[in-house]
Amino acid sequence: MKKLFTATFITAMVVLFSLPIRSFAQNDTLVVYANDSKTIDQVIGGDTLTDGAQAHSVYKLVSVDTTYLLDATITLKSSVSIVGVPGPNGQLPCIQADVLTGGSIPGIFFTLTGTGTRVSLDNLYLLGIAPNNLNNTASGQGVQVSADNITLSVNNCVFDNIAQYEIGYSANGDNFFITNSDFRNGIDVASAYYVPELLRSENSAGSWNTDTISIKYNTLLGIAMGPVETTGLTTYMNFSHNDVILTSKGPFWSEREVNLVFDDNIFYDTYAVGENKTEYNGGWDELAPPRIPSVFYLDTLDSTTAAKLLGHAITSPSDYAAAEAARKIEVKNNDTFWSSGLTSFWTAWDDTAHTDSLYTPVFMNSQTMAMFGNSAYPSLVQSGNQSLDPGFGASINAVLSPGTDTTDGVGLLAWVAAVRNGTGTTQFYAYQRTEVPQPEPNNWVPTWPLPEASALKYSNTTLQTASTDGKPVGDPYWFNGVTAVKQQPVTVPEEFALSQNYPNPFNPTTDIKVSLRQAGAMSLDVYNVLGQLVKVVDQGYKPAGQYVYNVNMDAFASGVYFYTLRQGASSITKKMLLLK
Repeated sequence: MKKLFTATFITAMVVLFSLPIRSFAQNDTLVVYANDSKTIDQVIGGDTLTDGAQAHSVYKLVSVDTTYLLDATITLKSSVSIVGVPGPNGQLPCIQADVLTGGSIPGIFFTLTGTGTRVSLDNLYLLGIAPNNLNNTASGQGVQVSADNITLSVNNCVFDNIAQYEIGYSANGDNFFITNSDFRNGIDVASAYYVPELLRSENSAGSWNTDTISIKYNTLLGIAMGPVETTGLTTYMNFSHNDVILTSKGPFWSEREVNLVFDDNIFYDTYAVGENKTEYNGGWDELAPPRIPSVFYLDTLDSTTAAKLLGHAITSPSDYAAAEAARKIEVKNNDTFWSSGLTSFWTAWDDTAHTDSLYTPVFMNSQTMAMFGNSAYPSLVQSGNQSLDPGFGASINAVLSPGTDTTDGVGLLAWVAAVRNGTGTTQFYAYQRTEVPQPEPNNWVPTWPLPEASALKYSNTTLQTASTDGKPVGDPYWFNGVTAVKQQPVTVPEEFALSQNYPNPFNPTTDIKVSLRQAGAMSLDVYNVLGQLVKVVDQGYKPAGQYVYNVNMDAFASGVYFYTLRQGASSITKKMLLLK
């Protein structure tokens, strides 16, 4: 049946292939420049139809010599792509929270309210530091998803000093695809040491059920809670090839997963505040205390989650057993390491001078380990997890203690002490916090490359090849420049060319080879059959050469798509077939 449908569909597409895709797409794109007359929320927020939908489906940000100021949340009710065009050195267009009348700062950059819509953010720098260097620590969010069945794709973005949630959601059936991005310095204050997270389901009762969460090839540096907090049913989650560094609490609060891949991540100096006896016994950040705090841990399913997994009410112990047996969990080749500076601090803390000793964390506690290898969980697999020092640059460990630059806070160890002594108020710690020069120049932009770019290219050669796919464990960006693209041996192609994707049909990834005869700005984009831009594979300046892109279409439905390579006045379009 699928083959018959596919053949009919492809035949129909032959007619559509002759449509003027480029003209259609260009007419549906609004180029946005940073200027003093309008803020970005006024431009995009004001570009709407009578029903509230956006008048354009693509907004292309092209200014990299000054920031786009944000005075109010941008509410998106329809499917839309907001795409930055990187500068020649890779600099991303920056959207910066502004100082409002009365000195306040806008809290949320984007709110998504269109049920069933698709929104993508590509090549953007979201900065929570305002021009006066204040930060909204009370309600700062990068993206808020507030409607059901939304698909959010975030690729090659930087979230800098977003202090509450990087991405928060309060709806059912949503999908999140987060790749190739950097989340830095999301610490709130010592009195709220458990926020933010990269992705948070905003309901403590756990009633929000999520379709897909895919978080791959990202770095989280100084984000308090870590990657994920979701307590409802997530149909599928993949958390792979990420660096999680210098977090305060447990990086993974999602212990009722039913279908999870958790591979090839680095956890370095995470869970720095450990757990005291009250937390250990009370379990505010775990479902079933008491147990040793862990970077990764699982729990048995509750009746609500088990029923959702099986599709019917739980009426007997055999129903519980069937639900547990249906769980598929893979935990492979993760590296977890705590530096001597942090472990020595923990050891010194556990003495008679302190009234409440700390339970220090492990990668996987005994309760979780017991679930692996148990016949009641036939599809739980773990292997290759280890503890090796990656050998990051010295500036990473420097965060433990306050430096000469007080804008980076009090240092992680002093911050943990403030939390554990109950004296924490406005203290914070940061890795080379972004600061705006005062008085602010008209053309200020954040430092690029990111300050951590050299420090995160670690020296441990074992970890550089010890993953499930042969790429460096953790975020491989720091080794090859761009995670999803690799440059072929340096030769100048004889022609401007675009290969047929391989494999084709494909599910869900395919390779596309690009040949650029000369250096210059280029773009590789994917369109649907209506000529609407659905994915920006790459945009920006490229030297002459050959490039191979691994394109992931996980977030899209089966069907025919068109991909277009442009450079100057030249363009080539080919079609490909996604079959799921």
